[in-house]
Amino acid sequence: MSTRHDIRNVAIVAHVDHGKTTLVDAMLKQAGAFAAHQHVDDRVMDSNDLEREKGITILAKNTAVKYHPKDGGDPVTINIIDTPGHADFGGEVERGLSMVDAVVLLVDASEGPLPQTRFVLRKALSARLPVILCINKTDRPDARIDEVVNETYDLFLDLDADEDQIEFPIVYACARDGVASLTKPQNGTVPADSDSLEPFFSTLLAHVPAPTFEEEAPLQAHVTNLDADNFLGRIALLRVEQGHLKKGQTVAWIKRDGTVQNVRITELMMTEALTRKAAESAGPGDICAVAGIPDIMIGETLADPENPIALPLITVDEPAISMTIGTNTSPLVGKGGKGHKVTARLVKDRLERELIGNVSLRVLPTERPDAWEVQGRGELALAILVETMRREGFELTVGKPEVVTKEINGKVHEPVERMTIDSPEEHLGAITQLMATRKGRMETMTNHGSGWIRMEWIVPSRGLIGFRTEFLTQTRGTGIAHSIFEEHEPWFGELRTRNNGSLVADRAGAVTAFAMTNLQERGVLFTDPGTEVYEGMIVGENSRSDDMDVNITKEKKLTNMRSSTADVAESIVPPRKLSLEQSLEFCRDDECIEVTPETVRIRKVVLDQKERGRAAARAKHS
Repeated sequence: MSTRHDIRNVAIVAHVDHGKTTLVDAMLKQAGAFAAHQHVDDRVMDSNDLEREKGITILAKNTAVKYHPKDGGDPVTINIIDTPGHADFGGEVERGLSMVDAVVLLVDASEGPLPQTRFVLRKALSARLPVILCINKTDRPDARIDEVVNETYDLFLDLDADEDQIEFPIVYACARDGVASLTKPQNGTVPADSDSLEPFFSTLLAHVPAPTFEEEAPLQAHVTNLDADNFLGRIALLRVEQGHLKKGQTVAWIKRDGTVQNVRITELMMTEALTRKAAESAGPGDICAVAGIPDIMIGETLADPENPIALPLITVDEPAISMTIGTNTSPLVGKGGKGHKVTARLVKDRLERELIGNVSLRVLPTERPDAWEVQGRGELALAILVETMRREGFELTVGKPEVVTKEINGKVHEPVERMTIDSPEEHLGAITQLMATRKGRMETMTNHGSGWIRMEWIVPSRGLIGFRTEFLTQTRGTGIAHSIFEEHEPWFGELRTRNNGSLVADRAGAVTAFAMTNLQERGVLFTDPGTEVYEGMIVGENSRSDDMDVNITKEKKLTNMRSSTADVAESIVPPRKLSLEQSLEFCRDDECIEVTPETVRIRKVVLDQKERGRAAARAKHS
């Protein structure tokens, strides 16, 4: 076997918000990827609008930096894959790990390993990848570096890592300041014996294996991601495993179904910093992009036409959550403005397009021709899909998220999650009660002695639908909760998670301030005065457990009689505005969400009040 010493491929994995994208920013800047006069945004790798707004990485992206070793050796290209830290985007993580030879595990010096850290590390260890541990944010005032390193060792042991994997190097960093060190700093301080990321770069060179290949082996290149260009069409991102890929070359395209077709590479590009530049050839270990194959899919192989050998397809975990997405069927459909996409054909085409680049998603037909069941890793992944479609001008009806069950040995099993909760200790009772109603069982509880406790729970996935809003209310916004899929367990039985009913509009019209004033003592309202409503639309949360039909369009009767209180100003409590994710959490079984580019409304599946009453009566008698 031969080795390429001029290249290293590494993925950076971490829990959400532990500083992954900030570290990549600092690496790009210190490797001279940007011109001196160039304006550079923070978190440059988060190129998607939703990523910038939510402060999380959703799509796995690659960049490349040219590192010049301090000892004067030849420059080395370091290909960096920035993977999502959220298990809901696990398909992106698995694809990212298939491109690299090692991973950097980034852990917050205060929070320590959290559930998504467990998820991404489990994937890296199962792929037999060596790990470099980077303890980030050492300057946090509540940093506890020694404890976090010990917790990370415990996590490796818990995930059955072998001896080689546990012998990992440790780098201490403050990514925001662009500083790293191999010497442990004091808690709450920036590493003082270094003023750059040089120790981090040298650790990468020493511990990330260089790509190996056989000199005479035929071409094999694995498609790991897809992109699109207005001029070039579909672009396949791939890693060359063996042989060489050249511009204009004819290669064998081995499809998912095993069929082979000869195609020509019209364009070949390599990544430099954040841009792709034309290249003539790519060798073993290179991560490159090719154009000229319009229908290529993730996981397929480009090979030698004389000797086509397929690489294994990329496998991802099974979906855990599903919801129905269909066309908008409300009375206000198409009223928002021109250019809205409202037909079933457009919605179906868009969902099929999403399947091309999102390997962890599934779209299944339903009994209705204008609705489809979409299955994904978690609630957040599906909410991101709906939010993206909404911004593209689609009008949709979205059903309540449900869990995807499995039958094992004749019994129905449902997905369960491992949830880690950090909270001030005075909220212990409220959290325990909250989890008990969701049939959660506590695995461990630790008290750091700082007034905060950490609990680990095993809880059914469906018990977490609608959990976060209530959890934040109970902990007054101070609690932190993260969950990750654990396994399938036997069905837990009936869960009742939302105790309050809904306030449902009983007629169409515009909301009036007069009606809102009279109704606000009945519960929490969701609408402003002047908002257009229709029969069956949910306008608030009832203070009691059952639903209540209300007239929120009632107008004040005008008379020529004066009363002593007539001129008293009507005070309206500001309505509670629900985001798309909060609306999905709020939804009950007989409710769904109307999503348009302008608004998100919650409504009953059956809009007619009398029809709902008859259905409820039939259900009671049966």
